[in-house]
Parts: sequence; structure tokens; C-alpha cells
Amino acid sequence: MHKNSISNSLTSFNVQTTVASPLHAGKASGKVHHLPHSIWKKMVGDAQDPLDKAIERTRNFFFREQVPEGYWWAELESNVTITAEYIMLFHFLGMVDRVRERKMAHYILSKQTVEGAWSIWFGGPGDLSATIEAYFALKLAGYAADDPVMCKARDFILSKGGILKARVFTKVFLALFGEFSWLGVPSMPIELMMLPEWAYFNLYEFSSWSRATIIPLSVVMSENPVRKLPPRARVQELYVRPPRPSDYSFSRQDGIVSWKNFFIGVDHLLKIYESSPVRPFKKKSVALAEQWILDHQEPSGDWGGIQPAMLNSILALHCLGYANDHPAVVSGLEALANFCIEDEKGLVLQSCVSPIWDTALVLVAMQEAGVPVDHPALVKAAQWLLDREVRLKGDWRIKSPGLEPGGWAFEFQNDWYPDVDDSGFVMLALKDIKVRDKKQKAQALKRGIAWCLGMQSSNGGWGAFDKDNTKYLLNKIPFADLEALIDPPTADLTGRMLELLGTFNYPKSHAAVVRALDFLKAKQEPEGPWWGRWGVNYIYGTWSVLGGLDAIGEDMNQPYIKKAVNWLKSKQNLDGGWGEVCESYDDRSLMGCGPSTPSQTSWALLTLFSAGEVNAKAVLRGIKYLIETQKEDGSWDEDAYTGTGFPKFFMIKYHIYRNCFPLTVLGRYRRLLLENAKNDSA
Repeated sequence: MHKNSISNSLTSFNVQTTVASPLHAGKASGKVHHLPHSIWKKMVGDAQDPLDKAIERTRNFFFREQVPEGYWWAELESNVTITAEYIMLFHFLGMVDRVRERKMAHYILSKQTVEGAWSIWFGGPGDLSATIEAYFALKLAGYAADDPVMCKARDFILSKGGILKARVFTKVFLALFGEFSWLGVPSMPIELMMLPEWAYFNLYEFSSWSRATIIPLSVVMSENPVRKLPPRARVQELYVRPPRPSDYSFSRQDGIVSWKNFFIGVDHLLKIYESSPVRPFKKKSVALAEQWILDHQEPSGDWGGIQPAMLNSILALHCLGYANDHPAVVSGLEALANFCIEDEKGLVLQSCVSPIWDTALVLVAMQEAGVPVDHPALVKAAQWLLDREVRLKGDWRIKSPGLEPGGWAFEFQNDWYPDVDDSGFVMLALKDIKVRDKKQKAQALKRGIAWCLGMQSSNGGWGAFDKDNTKYLLNKIPFADLEALIDPPTADLTGRMLELLGTFNYPKSHAAVVRALDFLKAKQEPEGPWWGRWGVNYIYGTWSVLGGLDAIGEDMNQPYIKKAVNWLKSKQNLDGGWGEVCESYDDRSLMGCGPSTPSQTSWALLTLFSAGEVNAKAVLRGIKYLIETQKEDGSWDEDAYTGTGFPKFFMIKYHIYRNCFPLTVLGRYRRLLLENAKNDSA
């Protein structure tokens, strides 16, 4: 299988990619449609002003980093559990490559904290489950229990309660090797496959990522397989004391009548049912799940575009008797390999890949930087995006059976699961690009907007992958310790949809817009901002919402908007930037608080631009921060994780963010200053 090239300077690894083709050079085409020739000429090599210089440096950085096929693709960094589970997979399948395993172990060790633990975001506290998985993977890779790095990790694990206190997915991986009892894993009976679509807890009420993971995992759990380990690889030393049978039962909250206690009781009953030799629907349910897995495999080998779905699908096929050389397994393993980044020392498996998202973000930034919309580099990137429009009906059709397919996914290919956020940003990026096939673009945009409108939920907001995915009780079941089994409408996605509709001249009176505005007003926090589901956190959410409100034509002087603006201004740091820590998801006192970062500073400035505050002192200080922290090559440094997978539990560092958003800000700032100067002189 072809392995896609990654943008060389947008990863933490020392990878080498093909040198960009000549069309990526800074030379402009003959036509400049929206800037005077004198300004463009200044921008392509003769810039003297600090703002122009900063824009030129980052613009040229992205010209260099464009992959010859036309896209940009940066690393999506998460935590070491993704790579640790990759090691576990190969041991379970019996196909260990010691050279690659040694590289993965090196990567895992490079992320260990001085305390001996592993965290789930940069600078975060040690995480028990991540540390258990890293420790287990290192033992599988040959590290002895008395190795100093293992001793430090084990001390941390035991101080936090050991294996019994780990999260569900960690216990699943331990159970695969007999290091934890399957009795202690919350039930997810395979018979769920038999539930009709009108049933309250049918599988299409789960989020797309949960569904794509739970269905194959339920196959695995129906078999409760165990691959015995040699004594040297076992991890029984991670129990504070030898486990008792009672340790595998979920404890109720004393004296509390709650849905959580109710579902714990249900889990006890399911355990009794699953232990019964009489399960009349099991065989048919397994067959349905097997077919679902095979049907949902992409031609590229992926399942759902995410590591948990891909890895668990391979495990499920193995449990069903598929050999390691079966085409479906081979294709799945190749797809996982294509998620890897490797150099001479290390190897990491990414949880997901983001080329469509990255390319759309850079296209928007380059246009804001004044690159002509007919520049060959932009045209090539736009065509690459157009060729990846989703034209098949995915799982979303269950809630929207009459909706025609359209839109875009996040990854190279994920036709089953396009999402409104990628679709919206891609269409914002494509709108003005002068592609050769104007009809193809116009039809793709029309289909994409119609699909996004059709994905609006009944409460007026948008979720990412599904419509009306709002069965909040699912997050109360024992299996849901990540609190992410559903995909409900959120403010940040709803703001993005308003930005899309406003940019394409939908009126504020449109029924979908009216409902969305009501949704956003109801979701505003008492302090003024909006919560960010897909980025950290209240700064991200507020940027997404105000960008949408401005685009759709909302009066930006209204009190509820001014409240958000004033909150944001109050969170500016002394250095002129903005930042927010991942802990704000768990501690409201940290809303909008944290060391300044390029990406979050950019979101704050874009928010202020939307509010008409381009001349505010806060904006000038923020612009100064970005210019002064830029590196000579046009990039910025950013260690912080500012992206969100699952709030509190799975955080992401998008390596594209620290560069594309500052370029968007600096370019838009210059454009707004030019527009204001023109208006003042008129």
C-alpha cells in the first residue's frame, strides 16, 4: 500500500519527504484579484515592515511544506497509549517485529516524566491508565521489572491504586493477556447488534467513534480470549494486593438513587446472562457484527479513521478465525502502518490523521496572507480537496435517510464518517480558489452545504458526525468512563456552521440560522464565553461562535456578545498572548487561563476581529506577541496540547495549529487595516 508523505517540518520526528515541486516557490501568477500589485510585490520578497516580514516568512514556510500531491499533513500527537496498544496488538497476533518494537519502546520512554509516569497532555499530571499501558508495553518489549525506568513507573502506579483503578480500555487490553479478569470489564453484549433502530439504546444512538469501536470490541468480548504470557512479561506486580472476586464488581454509590447505580445493577444482570450456556441470539449477533465490520472497512483498510476502531476490528477478525494473511487483516494492518511516523530512532502510531483538516486550515491561512487565489499551489491543494469529497452514504443515513451524501472527512479516506467541522472548513477554504473545473467545485459546494444543513439536530445545534446523537444516559453506563459515548450538538460546531452559511450568503432569517442562534444563546456560559468541545477550551469555543455570529450578520454590539468579548480581554496575559490549560475542562476557575500559546492567541485575536475590535489595544499587544515569538523560518514553537479528542481524557497536539492560525491572524489583521485605511480615505 502507498504510504502518504507527511509535511517534513510539521512533525516531532526527523522524517524526510520529497522536495516540493517548483510550483511551490513564492512567485505569484500574473493575476492578483484582491490586493494592489505594489503590496503583492512587497510581500513576495521585499517586505520591510515587521508585519509583512512575519507574513512572508510563514507563507514561504507553508510553500516549502506542501507535499507534491498538493496537500499539507502535520503530525497529530496524543499520548503513548496509542503506540503501547500497537505493541500489544502484535503480541496478541503473534507477529512481533523486534526492530520496530524497539523503536516504539524508545518513543514511549522518551515521553516518561521525571516522576516516572506518563501524562495525557504536555505538562499534565501523571495518568494512571496511560502509565499502566506504557509499563505493560515496555515489559512486552523486553524491559525487566527491575529496570530503573520500570521501578519509577511501578511506584507511581501503585501509589495511585494499581490496575484495579485503571480505566475500562486499559483493563480490556490487560484481559486479552490474562493480566486482568474479563469479569471486571463492563459488559457490552454482542446481542446489541439485534436491537432495532427504534430501540432507545440501539447502536446508532452511540457516537460514530464509539460505534466503530464497540461493535468489534463486543465480538472480542463475546469470546473473552486470553493469550498467555511468559512470566517475564506479566504485570501482576501492578496490583496493590492480589485481586479478590469482589474487586471485579462495580461498586454502587452508597445511599444514592442514580442512573449510574441503576446501570451497575444492569451490568450485574448482564454478567449472569453472559455466563449462561444458553444465548439464543449470540450466533446471529456475531454474524451481524462480522458483516458490519467487513462492510465498514474502507478501501484503504481503515475503519472509522481512528486507531481504536482499526485496532479492535483487527482483533475481532482474529477472534473470528481470520488468519493474519487474510486480505481484510493485511489491509487493516497496512492502514495502521500508514498512521505511523518513523525515523531512525523512534516510531509512533498516531491516533488519527488529519490531512483534509490541515490542508483546509492552510488554504484559509494562505489566502488571508494575500496569496492569489489562482496561485498554482493553492489551486493544486483545492483540487486535492475536491477529489476527496464524500459521495457515499455513511452511518449518518440512519438518522437522515433522505439526505444526499456530500461533505468531507478528516482523514485521507473515511467515506463512512464525514463530519460537519471538516466539511465547513473545507468549503470556506475552497470558496474563492480558481480551480479549473468550476462546475465540479460549484456542485461539491452545493452538496456539502445541503448535507451540513441536513445534519442540524432538532435542538438547533450541530454535532460532528451524527444528527440528534443525544442519549445522555449512555454516558452513565459503566463502560462510559471516558464520558464520550455520544456526539451531541455543541457551540463550537454550531458556530462553524453559521460561519459557513453566512459566508455563502444565507440570510439571518433562514430557519436553520434562527434555530442555531437560539441554541448558541442558550449554551453561553454565565461568565460570557462558550465551551469548546473540539479545542481547548473556552477560548476555542468563543472563537468558533463569534466567527459564526459575525459571518451570519448578527449585531456584534449586543450585550451577550460584548460579555464574551470582555471576558476574553480579561484573560489576556501580561506578554500580550492568550493561553488555556487542558485542566479547564475539569476546573472552571481555569477558564481561559494558561501560559500564552500561538494557537490560542490566534483564536483570541480572530474573536476580537469578529467583534470589530481590530484597533483595540488588546489586539495590538496580541499581534506584537505573535511577531516577537515567530522563529526565523516562519514557524512558532508550541508544546501545549490545544486540541481535544475527549474532554479531560484524550487531548491532542495538532502540529499544524501553531503555524496556520498565526498566519491567518497576521494576514487578516493586515487586510482589515488596509480596508479601514481605504474606508477612512474614501
